[in-house]
Amino acid sequence: MTELNGKERNVPTASGSSADAPKIVVVGGGAGGLELVTRLGNALGRRGKAQITLVERNRSHLWKPLLHEVAAGSMDLGRHDVDYLAQSYWHGFRYRYGEMTGLDRAAKRVKIGPTWDEDDRPITEAGSLPYDKLVISVGGLSNDFGTPGAREHALTLDSPDQAARFHRRLLNACIRAQSQAEPLRPEQLHVAIIGAGATGVELAAELHRTTREVVAYGLDRIDPARDLNITVIEMADRVLPGLPPRLSEAAQGLLEDLKVQVLTSSKVSEVGQNGVQLADGRFIAAELVVWAAGVKAPDFLKDLDGLESTRSNQLVVRPTLQTTRDPDVFAFGDCSSCPWVGREGMNVPPRAQAANQQASHLFKQLPRVLRGEAPEPFRYRDFGSLVSLGEYTTVGNLMGSLTGRSLFVEGLFASFMYRSLYKRHEIALHGMAKVVLETLARMITRRTEPQVKLH
Repeated sequence: MTELNGKERNVPTASGSSADAPKIVVVGGGAGGLELVTRLGNALGRRGKAQITLVERNRSHLWKPLLHEVAAGSMDLGRHDVDYLAQSYWHGFRYRYGEMTGLDRAAKRVKIGPTWDEDDRPITEAGSLPYDKLVISVGGLSNDFGTPGAREHALTLDSPDQAARFHRRLLNACIRAQSQAEPLRPEQLHVAIIGAGATGVELAAELHRTTREVVAYGLDRIDPARDLNITVIEMADRVLPGLPPRLSEAAQGLLEDLKVQVLTSSKVSEVGQNGVQLADGRFIAAELVVWAAGVKAPDFLKDLDGLESTRSNQLVVRPTLQTTRDPDVFAFGDCSSCPWVGREGMNVPPRAQAANQQASHLFKQLPRVLRGEAPEPFRYRDFGSLVSLGEYTTVGNLMGSLTGRSLFVEGLFASFMYRSLYKRHEIALHGMAKVVLETLARMITRRTEPQVKLH
């Protein structure tokens, strides 16, 4: 049973869970959240041991580290996204389309806002869902720090829809430049990327390749070397500031070889319609601006029925991933501030591998909690970092489990390791057999299609 607008009604489910079975609600279907509900649905939902429900405002899922490829056009979103409704049917959990807007901890209910279609027609009404255990995994968003003009003129890559929107605007810019009679304006075909973390660096390298692919399909009035310009702007003194310096040097060297302009120690003071104003007075002309700097949690977590949160809206959790003020509410991933056990004064970094490990940890601990046992603390293991620079190369550092030292890797081996992370995510969602078949199908169809998405 679920409640919408105070009315109880029966909801069909593939799980067969009884009405009195414990209710676990997971809010957020990102990489960690979707892996968690899939595994919980298989283990508990199908057997009627618990009702597992996913609350998610999107209809489909894409592994977030791949969003820059969708934006650049090197990946077709329709071939890689996962339909939440189908996933829930196949794996024994329920999918509730909507966005969490609040929480009533006393009544143990999650508040969900209404949804509308693109023509402003209602799809679902506002309502609430009961829970026994609540897991919040809504991820993080780009943080513009209140920079003037950022919300109005800069695009972000926080969701597949935003990545697809950037790609459409990029294609429109190329076609516009090809068809116009007058010379190009100073900002035309220029892209400014604010933030040189993994997303910004990977997007810059991927755009360098795909824009040249697009131009090769008959846009003969555009000279890529002369007309296409990419600038990466970073406030820190090096690109990839959160990773080891050797990775920064390798990534920046490749970007400079590709003629990507890299501006470090540069603070953005304003984003305008035709470019970016820097604090030192320089102006970077750009038709497209991408904001890829900073991370914060969604604003609705700032004051979520008294739960403790940080300045960046992250929910503060104990090592068990339980929120500090309510043991029945868990949080993990980028939306949480979790202490790093064994590293005094440090928190678990906002990385995909952290969310994956936390999802696996909660999958083991939630059944213990339902049985009345105390959950064990989460211990993060840093396996290193990998940054893909498209087809040019991949660089990274792998942490040795025996020596604890970092091993620098690059080239084909690093690229294989980077792709294997995505395959592991797919296997967690679909199983080995389906992933092998889908991979073979993509390899075959890719040979008969353009190497870049042209619509």
